Order: sequence, then C-alpha cells, then structure tokens
Amino acid sequence: MITNSTDSRTGLVSRAYAWLDQRFKINSLVDYMGHKVVPVHGHSLFYYLGGITLFLFIVQVVTGILLLMYYRPGADSAYESVRFIVSEVAFGWLIRALHSWSANLMILFAFLHMFTVYFTHAYRKPRELTWLSGVGLLALGLGFGFSGYLLPWNELSFFATRVGTGMVGAIPVIGDQLLIIARGGEEVTGATIGRFFGLHVAILPALFTVMLSVHLIFVQRQGMSEPLEWQGRPESEKKFQKFFPNFLYRDVLVWLIALNVLALLAVLFPDGVGAIHWPLGTKADPFAPPPLVIRPEWYFMFAFQALKMLPAHVLFVEGELFGIILFTVGGLIWALAPFLNRKAQANQQSRLFFWFGILVVAFIIVMTILGYILE
Repeated sequence: MITNSTDSRTGLVSRAYAWLDQRFKINSLVDYMGHKVVPVHGHSLFYYLGGITLFLFIVQVVTGILLLMYYRPGADSAYESVRFIVSEVAFGWLIRALHSWSANLMILFAFLHMFTVYFTHAYRKPRELTWLSGVGLLALGLGFGFSGYLLPWNELSFFATRVGTGMVGAIPVIGDQLLIIARGGEEVTGATIGRFFGLHVAILPALFTVMLSVHLIFVQRQGMSEPLEWQGRPESEKKFQKFFPNFLYRDVLVWLIALNVLALLAVLFPDGVGAIHWPLGTKADPFAPPPLVIRPEWYFMFAFQALKMLPAHVLFVEGELFGIILFTVGGLIWALAPFLNRKAQANQQSRLFFWFGILVVAFIIVMTILGYILE
C-alpha cells in the first residue's frame, strides 16, 4: 500500500513537471544552469556579496508590504500610525526593526559589493553595462533610504529632511524649482510626506525592480568575472565549480546565515544601536527649534560632513555648490571607470584607478568618522 501511494505521488509530480516543461521549457533552463560555472580562487567569497544584497532587498519588500497595511501618510497620521505599529500591532515592532535593519545592511553590502567589483576590475570588458546597472541600483538604494527617513514624521527625520532637501536649492537656475518639486512646496510639510511616500513605495520600487532584472540578466548571461591573475593561464590551471547546484546551494546557506543575523539584530536592538538607530522619539513640530545635533543616516554622513567643512565661498562659487559639483564629477568618474580605465580593458592592473579607489574609500571612512566625532 505504501509503495503504491508513493508511486502515485511520484507519477503525479512527474506529470505536473512534464506539463510545465511543455509550456515553459524548464529542462532547457535547468540544462543551461547546469553548464554554468563559477571561478574558485582566493577572493571568490566576494561573489556572495551580491546575493546577500538581493536577499536583503527581498526582506525589504516583504516587511515593507506588511508595514504598508497599517501606515497612513500625512502630517496628522504618519507618526500616530508608526506608533500604533510598534506598540499595538502584534509583532509590529519586530517587522519595523527587520525593515530598518535590512535597509541599512542592504546599503552596506551594496557598497561592499561595489568596492570589491571595482578593486578586482570585475567591471572590465564585457561587463561595463553590468557595472553601470549596479551603480544605478546603489543610487536607487540610497534614494530608498532618503525617502523612507521622513515617513515616521518624528523630530529628527523632519529637520534632517529639511536640511537634506535644502541642498537642492543650491543648484543654480533650477534649484528653487527642484526644491519645490521635492518638498511639494517651499517648506517640509504633510505634502512632502505624500511625495516621499509615493517615491518610496511606488516609483523607486518600480525603477529598482526593472534595474535589478536587467542587472541579473547581465550577470547570468556573462557569468562571474575571472580574476586578473588568471589572464594567460591555461584552462587546466583554473578551478571552477558548477553554478547549479554547488554555488546556488552555498548562496542559499549564506542567505540563511544572513536571515539569522538579521533576526538577532532585530530582536536584540529593535531601535538600532550606536550611530545606526531609528527610535520613534517625539512627533515633528515645524515651529519647534531644531535639535542641537542634526545628523543624516550613516551612509550620507561622509557627504554631509564634507559639505559642512567647506568654506562659505571657494573662489567665486558658493561652498555648498562647489561641494555638489565635486561630488557630481567624482561620481561620474566612478561610474565611468570601465570606459576610462584603459589598462583594465587590456586585462591589466591600473595603479591610477587603484589609488583613486583607495582615496574614495579613505575619504568616505574619514569623513564618516569625523561626522560622528565633531558636532
């Protein structure tokens, strides 16, 4: 009896699989994945950083949908709805903590992924567009962080958003118009919450999903980049592992570890810890004096601190505008590195771009530290 029942279930699964395969060519996909290989070398662990970032984005989507069921945008309802989530909704505090921790960790691992790709020259031909799509994803991730920061409508988020959006006004000619578009008026009000809410839950997710799909297609079609030191070596000296199931199973294991770490952080530190924190605090009051210390999220701190340290005028240019121009030029050089780095295109190390990367990393770290030390 047991054997007949098992055979019946096996036959049902086989027929269902055959039915799906006739329509979606699953066997072709499995065969394709079975022939994909991943290089194995001294820094092949870097390959898992992109997968962790993807996993944390999935957590963002799931927890964001759950929070969306109770959150109500508006100057008279945003703060109250978040307070209701963390104090009245069953496990609402945990969902908010998971959402906040996964947001911070996603940006952290996106930065780590980008830097490892940069320093290993994994952006070189034919992966230029993969690099550009990855930089675009990081920019959109930062947009998530900035737009979501205001949504609790507490004191710190209100004044930090007012300072952050105020920088847009420094742009010549169109700065005032852009400021009004960003805020929904001349000041940060309930209309600003509506703008940021739509950006956070609709516009940015749509753009991110499209960009992520393009990025993943590029990665799957081109495969993992081989290290520069493999150039010129015979194939017999190179080591590979199959993408399916070897690499994929390891990637899933890393996801499980990330889930456990995320859960521990959310349970032990629901309001964050140290410089990375998001207590609900008091409700925003536009007429109240600003707090003594206004700080952005840690991933914006380096830019915030650098702009603070600039003088009022640099030659004939306002200091804030001068800083924005420098960041724009630096960002363009960084994004266009695959096209500007001629040696990388020839599969060679470039000392110029290596030290440029070191300078960027050192600048971010030093300015971030100074931002938390200096008041």
